Amino acid sequence: MSQLLNGVAPLPHLGVIRAQGTDAAAFLQGQLTQDFALLGPDEARLAAFCNAKGRMLASFVAWRHGEDEILLVCSRDLLAATLKRLSMFVLRAKVKLADASEEFALYGLAGDAVPAAGAAPWTLAALGDGQAVQLYPADGQARALWAGAASAAAPAGAPLDPALWQWGEVRSGIATLSALVVEAFVPQMLNYESVGGVNFRKGCYPGQEVVARSQFRGTLKRRAFIAHAGAPLSAGQEVFPAGETEQPAGVVAQAAAAPGGGWDAIVSLQLSAAQAGGLQVGGAPLALLPLPYPLLADI
Repeated sequence: MSQLLNGVAPLPHLGVIRAQGTDAAAFLQGQLTQDFALLGPDEARLAAFCNAKGRMLASFVAWRHGEDEILLVCSRDLLAATLKRLSMFVLRAKVKLADASEEFALYGLAGDAVPAAGAAPWTLAALGDGQAVQLYPADGQARALWAGAASAAAPAGAPLDPALWQWGEVRSGIATLSALVVEAFVPQMLNYESVGGVNFRKGCYPGQEVVARSQFRGTLKRRAFIAHAGAPLSAGQEVFPAGETEQPAGVVAQAAAAPGGGWDAIVSLQLSAAQAGGLQVGGAPLALLPLPYPLLADI
């Protein structure tokens, strides 16, 4: 069904936070899981914003939009709360944070609409009147996130149903955190360390000790998987082992209707439960599918 992931889709469910000022990169360096001090003009970053316990409050795709300006794209339903919390840490830093969602148009590009189909994930390039971030593919189809001024012409390509784009997001195996699952995951529970979302060599940030300890003390007991069910799935639903109704083994991080029927999802699961099988959500069987990328421990 990869041929369905082809074209250009508007992304109204995403929003933009602008960090502007001479300390923009340094400020984000101290708050997020990725390295922004070394962010180049042709690079983007996948990053998480965590609380002191290492639990994700938001996830971003971020890049430079000028010498002293960085754009952070996140789920619009948690943008306001995230902006408020980030702003608490600005203090004397020369950076201004603002909701710039109304100033930008965001589109998802897939298949033939992605001109640099062979580019590595998280590379940034000019495209038309905007900038395009290369994303991880879905079912072998190239994908990119495009951002331009709200008044700019949309990128060229056939119209793509936003619902299909959402399905492609799930099939890529990289979850975008939404308000329904805030504080549900340490970044590794969504495989962020394996897809460029965590830098273990950078300095401190909120939750850094927990994230590092999870990685280097062999305590990773939950991972993200792609799964399929015949019944509707939604973020925040609990996943149970067969015959169990009290103790969940995981949670749905993101879900979308599958064009061939049923629903696909990214689920974060206890490794022991994933190996045992027999999983269910709301009484419906849940089948795990292969991940489209290797995990860091397997590289």
